[in-house]
Amino acid sequence: MNKVILMGRLTRDPDVRYTQGENPMAIARYTLAVDRRFKREGEATADFISCVAFGKQAEFAEKYFRQGIRIVITGRIQTGSYTNRDGNKVYTTDVVVEEQEFAESKNAQNGAEGSSNTQSNTAAGQPTVDPDGFMNIPDGIDEELPFS
Repeated sequence: MNKVILMGRLTRDPDVRYTQGENPMAIARYTLAVDRRFKREGEATADFISCVAFGKQAEFAEKYFRQGIRIVITGRIQTGSYTNRDGNKVYTTDVVVEEQEFAESKNAQNGAEGSSNTQSNTAAGQPTVDPDGFMNIPDGIDEELPFS
């Protein structure tokens, strides 16, 4: 089985090109910076994974993905090789994207600059909503929750 699930941030805007011919198809290439689970000497490290999306997935990436946003992708690893202009053999490894989606809210992507969704209606009995879209649980409601 060849299945990959990655969550990371785009290092730059996707590079989208279209095939030539009667029915052109979009091909998007982008790189994900995926944080490593363990830190080396207190500093965070990341892997930079090359991804390629085709067709509708590529068109979606072109329209909505921008540098810095956090996304989740699923796909498969594909290896290949080619000979460059200097005559050297170059080996490639890409993740072929099968599914892709946002991993954070739009407010988090924009640094919460559009915090007009933030409500402060606790006096009216309404719960507050953080800029990231999560609702704050009012004090004194703990005993009503089915978990602790």
